[in-house]
Amino acid sequence: MAKTTKKATKKTTKKAASPKPAAKPKKRAKALLNSAPPMRAPPPLAIGASSAVLDRLWSVVMSRRNADPAVSHSARLLARGTAKIAQKFGEEAVECLIEATRGDHHALVGESADVLYHLIVMWVDAGLRPEDVWAELQRREGVSGIAEKSARARALPRQFGVRSSKIP
Repeated sequence: MAKTTKKATKKTTKKAASPKPAAKPKKRAKALLNSAPPMRAPPPLAIGASSAVLDRLWSVVMSRRNADPAVSHSARLLARGTAKIAQKFGEEAVECLIEATRGDHHALVGESADVLYHLIVMWVDAGLRPEDVWAELQRREGVSGIAEKSARARALPRQFGVRSSKIP
């Protein structure tokens, strides 16, 4: 008998919580939706703007590796090979530089997104994971860029057996 009471209470609660709207507002809302430009649904798990979108983008590109190139831009780029991916990344990087020098903030944002997308395609092609890059950035965190670059410059000649740190 207790089960029947719970079911009846749930049905009553549902009906009370969501009353049926009048027909006219429904038609008005439908008309507004039809006249408004289509909006993209937010990506899964998106909670505001954050760098986590890069990890999600990498996952999407990874999932498209074996997709039909006729259906997926990522699959098409990956199918064309490393040289084409690198070429496309370079083109996007140049477009980003152009917008930066022009001072067009809005265009720079768009081109930056293109650069990041094509960089991630390049990572997927090379077998890199975002964590690899994040770990390297974390390793460099707090180290002066000048000191880090200087250390690399000193290591290069030693790597090739050259006794001088000066590169001709």
